[in-house]
Amino acid sequence: MMNTISQPKIEVRGMDLAYGSFVVMRDLKFTVKQSEIMIIMGGSGCGKSTLLKHLIGLIDPVRGDILYDGVSFVKADLDKKQDTLRTFGVLYQAGALWSSMTLEENVALPLEEYTKLSPGEIREIVSFKLSLVGLKGFEAFYPSEISGGMRKRAGLARAMALDPEILFFDEPSAGLDPISSRRLDDLILQLRDSLGSTVVVVTHELASIFAIGDNSIFLDAESRTMTAMGNPNELFKDPPNENVRYFLSRGEKAN
Repeated sequence: MMNTISQPKIEVRGMDLAYGSFVVMRDLKFTVKQSEIMIIMGGSGCGKSTLLKHLIGLIDPVRGDILYDGVSFVKADLDKKQDTLRTFGVLYQAGALWSSMTLEENVALPLEEYTKLSPGEIREIVSFKLSLVGLKGFEAFYPSEISGGMRKRAGLARAMALDPEILFFDEPSAGLDPISSRRLDDLILQLRDSLGSTVVVVTHELASIFAIGDNSIFLDAESRTMTAMGNPNELFKDPPNENVRYFLSRGEKAN
């Protein structure tokens, strides 16, 4: 029983990231606990989004392994990988909504694709997911008819359609004004607390990092490896190296 409780939700072991012969990051090692919000942070070009693509199976590592609930994702056969992928929800940087579909149709798409639910049951779930992100009553709207912040929330509703165990966010605050960004941060915290999802967030936004991060890793572009891991507020107080100190001190720390 103790082993089950202490088992990390995600474990990355000695992973190298590369495009051909160009090495982006070396020897990444970290774990993410159940229901934890993990921040992947670092400056532009350090490999944050590349790491996320590895975690969700879009790119295979050149070395190392990724384990979900103690089971290798890298070494799994195609069927097992597909089963694991269905436990993920992904919110891409631009929301990635289909412009020709209403919000209801966008959120319904994964339910129609991967479940045998009736149209009525799907409509009920879609309405519930949209209400969770504050978009009740916007089912018939198209993405072009709503604001950027609302599109991000609609993308989040779609990411949650299949009740994922793990949510992945790629720069969720990109392009948003400070108020919309804060609302999205609050929504991420509420969803984690109410649904118990594990959350992995790629971001360089300090306000979000300090507001929502339970844990974090810092990818250092100079050394091409991970040079810090810990609660971002604690890393701010006691940075392990100059690059982490500089990154976390760029602006005023969030309250």
